[in-house]
Amino acid sequence: MKSIYDYTQEQLIDEFLELGEKKFRATQVFEWLYLKNVNSFHEMNNISQGLRQKLSALYSIGPLQINVKQVSKDGTIKYLFELEDGGLIEAVLMVHDYGRSLCITSQLGCNMACEFCASGLLKKQRNLTAGEMVNQVLTVMHDTGERVSHVVVMGTGEPFDNYDEVMKFVRIINHPHGLAIGARHITISTCGLVNMIERYSNEGIQTNLAISLHAPNDEIRDQLMPVNKAFNMDSLRKGVADYIEKTNRRVTFEYILLDDVNDSLAHARQLAHYMRGLNAYVNLIPYNSVDEHGFKPSSHVEEFKDELLRLHINCTVRKEHGRDIDGACGQLRAKRSGVI
Repeated sequence: MKSIYDYTQEQLIDEFLELGEKKFRATQVFEWLYLKNVNSFHEMNNISQGLRQKLSALYSIGPLQINVKQVSKDGTIKYLFELEDGGLIEAVLMVHDYGRSLCITSQLGCNMACEFCASGLLKKQRNLTAGEMVNQVLTVMHDTGERVSHVVVMGTGEPFDNYDEVMKFVRIINHPHGLAIGARHITISTCGLVNMIERYSNEGIQTNLAISLHAPNDEIRDQLMPVNKAFNMDSLRKGVADYIEKTNRRVTFEYILLDDVNDSLAHARQLAHYMRGLNAYVNLIPYNSVDEHGFKPSSHVEEFKDELLRLHINCTVRKEHGRDIDGACGQLRAKRSGVI
């Protein structure tokens, strides 16, 4: 059965017209789904009972099954959702002073095989549909009773390896009759698929782009991130520079600090040289250890940050969330699947 959440408003209108229904009925249903977040067609009391029954027979609706819910002392909530086919995916809700930010998953498993990441412990089985991504947001809102104000596509998977569905997801949650989450409150993260960054630059949307860099030179990045062999750091920098020129949007470089791997002052200077002239900043990320990988959190976070600032590179240290639960991306799912 098709998910009702798989449709943009425009696609839902086309679907309703094929069913012999009026265009405005699709708009009504779309608003019930997102502005009122109902979990049953029978709650849509301004459409006929006949149409409600027809929709119930044709489309699935309702929240994802919450398999596990972990609540941290800092208010972070980690969810393990079970999909209709039994697949397990994670989402993490973080509470900030500016709102409630949800990190969602875009693939069931991941093929990027980054050495430090728990997500790569389970290989990609399939892409998620736009509806499965949308439903992560809706389920969290339904469970907490609170609005999600920011969305980050930075969970398990490489979003640009599932490009079309991720773009559809963005348009649904950004739509004024959808969840109306502002484009500048939506961030998409990529490990550096340069050809897809170019495509993304032509979308004409004001969402944010984050690059998972995690190394100051090709030698280290080759070891940490296999994608670097396809798109090395020079090609990635050019792709980012072209994106910035075309969109006039600032880019974030994500940089996980790994003890005695990429966290020396010399590495900070190499990173600063790499970023010189780009409208970008660095988000330094303290590492959540994954025992199977053997990496340790850096003990030089502040020194690394101070060196970047001294070299006039804007940077922040990401506030740690969920340290007392399975905080690393993919960690909870891997545990439940018996991998760790």
